[in-house]
Amino acid sequence: MSDQEQPDNPEKPRAAAGGPADAKDQKGPKDQKNAKNAKGAKGSGDPKQGESTPDDTAQHGTGGDDEERDQPQTAWAARRDLIDHSPRSMHVGDRSRFGGGLVGHDQHGVSGGRVTGDVIMGSKTEIHYAIPGLSAPASASGEVPRIVLERLAETFVADEEYMAGLLERLRADRVLVLSGARFTGRHTAALMLLHRLGADPVRTLIRDTSPAALADGFDAEDKAGGYLVSDLATRRDRPLCEPHLLAAKDRLVEQDAYLVVTVGPTAVLEDVPKVEWRPPSAAQVLAAHVRTRADEQTAAKLLDLPDVVEFLTRDHQLREVAAFAVQLGRYAAGEVAADAIAQFSLISLENQVREWFEEDERAIHLRDKAFLVALAAFDGGPYPLTAELSDLLYRFLQETENPTRVAEVPVFGTHIGKRLQLARATRYEEDEHTEWGPVAQQKARFLDERASLVLLRELWTGHPSARPALINWLRRLADDGRPLVRTRAASTVAILARTDLPSAMALVIEVWATSKLFRHRLVAVNSLTLAHLIDTPNIPRILDDWCEGDDERRRWVGVRSYGLIGSERPEQALAALRKAVRRLYENDQDLDLEIGRELADAVGLLLLSSAEERVLAELRQHLDDDRAVRDLTLAGFVNACGRTEGDERYGIPLVLDWYARAVSAGSASAYGIPQLWRAALADLRTTRPALDALRAWVLIADRATATEWALAALLPALVATPEDHQRLSHLLRTMSGEDGKPPPRVAARLLTTLPIR
Repeated sequence: MSDQEQPDNPEKPRAAAGGPADAKDQKGPKDQKNAKNAKGAKGSGDPKQGESTPDDTAQHGTGGDDEERDQPQTAWAARRDLIDHSPRSMHVGDRSRFGGGLVGHDQHGVSGGRVTGDVIMGSKTEIHYAIPGLSAPASASGEVPRIVLERLAETFVADEEYMAGLLERLRADRVLVLSGARFTGRHTAALMLLHRLGADPVRTLIRDTSPAALADGFDAEDKAGGYLVSDLATRRDRPLCEPHLLAAKDRLVEQDAYLVVTVGPTAVLEDVPKVEWRPPSAAQVLAAHVRTRADEQTAAKLLDLPDVVEFLTRDHQLREVAAFAVQLGRYAAGEVAADAIAQFSLISLENQVREWFEEDERAIHLRDKAFLVALAAFDGGPYPLTAELSDLLYRFLQETENPTRVAEVPVFGTHIGKRLQLARATRYEEDEHTEWGPVAQQKARFLDERASLVLLRELWTGHPSARPALINWLRRLADDGRPLVRTRAASTVAILARTDLPSAMALVIEVWATSKLFRHRLVAVNSLTLAHLIDTPNIPRILDDWCEGDDERRRWVGVRSYGLIGSERPEQALAALRKAVRRLYENDQDLDLEIGRELADAVGLLLLSSAEERVLAELRQHLDDDRAVRDLTLAGFVNACGRTEGDERYGIPLVLDWYARAVSAGSASAYGIPQLWRAALADLRTTRPALDALRAWVLIADRATATEWALAALLPALVATPEDHQRLSHLLRTMSGEDGKPPPRVAARLLTTLPIR
């Protein structure tokens, strides 16, 4: 949902309570405080940061019209976008908690599954793959030692019926083209085919051999019985054609030799028959390797270890599986501890990420590396969006490499399958949440959900030269009109903050937090919220400082952030909000209505969080502390009363459902909710919005029997004085239906529930 749109339906029958500043005396806001120019973040390592912010129109193309249209998205709508668009690796809200809201009586605060520190902070360990036949094939030609072939034969596993068919075809044709993805065992399978044919010795040829010169690589003086070309390099102007294989076959017949050529899925072939390689499962390969390193009983115990079972659930390459078997053998021999087994999967992933970034441009182009970074930020997002924004990052990376060169992005030439294969990712179709409802999208995600966390950490800490481009990219994302894009900018920065909080704060978050544009500040809110949910230290301390500080923009960010994460420490969060509202009331002539509304929204969110009971108890305890706190409490409560299940127009009111559950369970909320209702209705500052909220509940009750029964149970508890009775009876007797229609029939029925006082 765009920042320019008010997400709450105006026709929805609920109150839109203002903040405590509104409740006090409706004095005007400070002289357009939110239009002040923000100062640069202090402590930034970039001197330009002290001179400008993301507001600069020259940098971001944000003109005056954008600033005029920029409006603060309501806290409830922003919370919904955060839940809908956060990456799966953060488990924000776990859609089962937040999608239905009342399923199992779960609540509506923002909480997340904890991401272990090992994933983001790293293991600081490397694996060097040196498994014969499983490592990347060498670029030079040479004879494969027989001992290597025999060792591979001991652990080789495949569909034997399928292998038999390949052997028969190779024996008859002399040439076999075996197609498949990298690290799926093609190279080993090719060697085993030649070995089983007795084509000894086996000689490898360089992959850069020209297809037209393939036959020239066979030298009778070598006395080779078999030849292997792994990942033959082909291009559109240099395809592998049928005449090339026919010429090779003639030479092979002369030498009584055989040839296997392995190619990738995107190899350029013309009239060349190929066979798709069917790789064995990781479990089969692991079992075969482990049994060569331990007896049958020990091997069975090793394969049943929980860490081994978990390893096999990940999408590991066969070279990683073979290396894991080596580690299991060392564990069985007492050479390594159990921790080495538990960490092996993560270490393998870290090594893969390092390989991606360390490869030169010939192996992995800069544009593909930009795609890897974009996929880490938009993991599980729409593929076209990820590809679009990866090209934007590619431009920034080019500018970093050579500022004098004009950045260029080829319009065509990318292959989706090849890109996703490189990234060890998959494409799938799934609905994407939008402001118009679910929309089917083609999405892409890493096969291992930890990949995005590891990749962003490695990029930020291992390749600091990429930081300027990454920061420019993130700032551009924060300006995007799409909620998904802005949310993913925030989640990316949250991971960077978990890795290096001081740099992330100075270079990105503080710049957003001091922006005059609400959409930038909202990205700062989400960054801090998500950073806290993945265990980044000191986030509450930052929010405390900002809530109590002099900078009204940071205070706005701090207040809204507390509404999202305060459920984990509700007493401390509410204490910070009370300090903020008291500070707001200190200057009687200069009230900031925007901050006042944010404070009320924050209390409303906390009331509907998983800490509902503790929040309600804290509000009741401090209700009569002073005028500022009372206004905050009642405005926040009325705000919460305006929220319905699933944000549906006629969904059950969340506070009313909470009350019904509390009565059934006999909890303290059965008394606390009516207490706040009576206080809100009796206080002149909140009487009108409270009555509006109650009227909305009556209109919903006219359509839902469950809501009517719950409201009928609540209304008697709201009458403690003759004034209470008069106020409620007047509402039920005089209220009209929707759009000027006659009064709803339910109003008369509810009127009978009011006790006479």
